[in-house]
Amino acid sequence: MPTHVDSAQPRDSRLSLRDHPSFRAYWLGEATALAGSSVSAVALPVIAAMELDATPGQVSALASAVMAPGFLLALPAGVVGDRSSKKRLMVSTDLAAAAVVAVVPACWAADALTMPVLCCVAFLLGSLTVLHQAAAIAIVPELVVPELVPDANARVMAAFAVAGSAGAYGGIAAVNLLGAVRCLLLDSASYLISAWCASRISSVHTAQHPARPRTGMITSIREGMAHVLRDPLQRPLVLTMAYHAFAEGIVTTYFAYYLLTELDYGDIGLGLVLGAVGVGSLVGALVAGRLVRRIGPGAVLFVGFAAYPICGAPLLVARPGHGWWIALVAASAVKAVAVTAAASTQRSLRQQLCPPHLQSRVQQTSVWLVAGARLLAAAAAGAVAAVVGVWAALLTGTVLLLGPVALLWVSPVRRLKVMPGTTTAPPEQTNRPLQEGGGPCPLIAVGSTPPFPSCGKGSGLAKPPPSPVSSP
Repeated sequence: MPTHVDSAQPRDSRLSLRDHPSFRAYWLGEATALAGSSVSAVALPVIAAMELDATPGQVSALASAVMAPGFLLALPAGVVGDRSSKKRLMVSTDLAAAAVVAVVPACWAADALTMPVLCCVAFLLGSLTVLHQAAAIAIVPELVVPELVPDANARVMAAFAVAGSAGAYGGIAAVNLLGAVRCLLLDSASYLISAWCASRISSVHTAQHPARPRTGMITSIREGMAHVLRDPLQRPLVLTMAYHAFAEGIVTTYFAYYLLTELDYGDIGLGLVLGAVGVGSLVGALVAGRLVRRIGPGAVLFVGFAAYPICGAPLLVARPGHGWWIALVAASAVKAVAVTAAASTQRSLRQQLCPPHLQSRVQQTSVWLVAGARLLAAAAAGAVAAVVGVWAALLTGTVLLLGPVALLWVSPVRRLKVMPGTTTAPPEQTNRPLQEGGGPCPLIAVGSTPPFPSCGKGSGLAKPPPSPVSSP
């Protein structure tokens, strides 16, 4: 099967991301858009609370409008991503998002801004984000050779860590200097820059697939889900991520609230804890590729999942005071390193295991499961807190985080020593059992095995595939 490289890419320089101009354009555009979105994440709640005097129910409706598209539209978005040109989809969604964000300042200037308008903007923007990500995440294997997919994803997550932190802190400063409504113009401009960068992605060599009949939306969605559920590596990985998202969502719901109210750390204390997460995320992204090569993707994933309950335990015993606050900062930073390295690794693993014509659908199946788990987690956290208190909700979430660690331990994912699709392997290798109608399907990739061919007739297995581990 042909490899995905830039059309003008010389063969002797393919193993360096510096020699992949399409990836550099993609990387810059996505990071710029994320920085702008981080500004909006600060500005929208301020507009609702300060400019429109929103009630608690309206604030909840605004949050739901932001999150709902991830669950409602993820699966259809995967079909659109596989059927459409990913480059054109990225450009068009960026341009549409720039226009949608600009509606808020325009309505404000016309004295026509209301909460229903703000909720509609949030829902449309969330919908466009789901469509954009269906293409943007799945396109990475088309921009670099298989050996560089882990490094490419790590580079993206490093940029996201910097852009997200800079955007959040910059958003706070911008809101104070410019006002919350005017800050959205910065976000609109960031989408225009992202669209321009996406348009600069050069043509790539795409694999030639046999002609397939056009199927309906439901059938196409089922094809992507079936691929995930049949694959002996992707199935446990995606289900573990969904379970993790539920448990982690319970903790996240009250994390900031507990720091501010029960531990009395204040805005500065909370900001420094979140800042430690940003620094740890950057370090984790930078070392992810090296860790995968040194200890293998299975070990990186296991350590990332295990870091959550271990590093989350100090929150349960913390008390007010500088000593405990320092301990929480350190635990948050260590957890972020492990989690981000694992998040980058699981994304690369799924991309390497998935055939090109299913990339978006498989990706969005994971998005759908994780989004649904997080919505359920918010409701579960509220129910537990209402009955037995916030600390009990945090304890429940932390204990549940042990479950994904156990699931990963008994799955074949933990035994992966080499990223599928790479051309080197350590001496010790284990093989999957013989599949019906085919030869051995290696659990550990060896030699120059092509990255995507089907392994075994009817097995559904494709061989050589963030934020939290459960980020898709």
